[in-house]
Amino acid sequence: MNGIDVDFWNPATDTRIVADYSQASMEGKKRCKAELQKKCGFAVRPEVPVLAIISRLAHQKGLDLLAEAAPKLLSRALQLIVLGDGDPAYRKKFEALGNKYPANAKVFLGFFASEAHSIYAGADMFLMPSLFEPCGLGQLINMRYGTVPIARATGGLKDTVCDADTYAENGNGFVFAKAAAQEFLTAADRALAAYAQPARWEKITASAMRADFSWNESAKKYEALYREAFL
Repeated sequence: MNGIDVDFWNPATDTRIVADYSQASMEGKKRCKAELQKKCGFAVRPEVPVLAIISRLAHQKGLDLLAEAAPKLLSRALQLIVLGDGDPAYRKKFEALGNKYPANAKVFLGFFASEAHSIYAGADMFLMPSLFEPCGLGQLINMRYGTVPIARATGGLKDTVCDADTYAENGNGFVFAKAAAQEFLTAADRALAAYAQPARWEKITASAMRADFSWNESAKKYEALYREAFL
């Protein structure tokens, strides 16, 4: 399993977000969310969950699942952000989605570091419906920022995202197995139900932020695997 630079990806010191925060004090995340909602032209409503995806626009990333589920997803009380670039067919599809649902869907075509950091910090949930994902870094970064992943159980996503409905004590996200739009939608609905319970949501975000995905931790695991295999 790969790791991330926890000094660079740190909401307590990130200079690209409007307010710093940490697990000890999440007030800054509320400010980041409000600013993100303003930037996207959404109503600034703290009770409305913001779901986001930052991705290369490619088949591997499960974008067909998102596109198929999007009309039903956007019928819920939520706001959706898509940031990415890639396959022209997906660019066209998501541009059309943003145009159709301007009140609660915003699509940024391209990749902009400042927007990415704002989304990591301001979103409540991060979507990773990948068809396959050898490791995945998005879920690691988002958990660092207290943004809860909704992910398909494949590759590194399966190894790092622990379903909160299955594991009440250490759940840090919501997981679905089958690469199907309805399965994705069901997982999103479970996450939305949890979000509606503030005490439970706080526990899930705390579990996500506690997870250690630093290279120090990953290096120890690589070393242990090497010793087991060759020594």
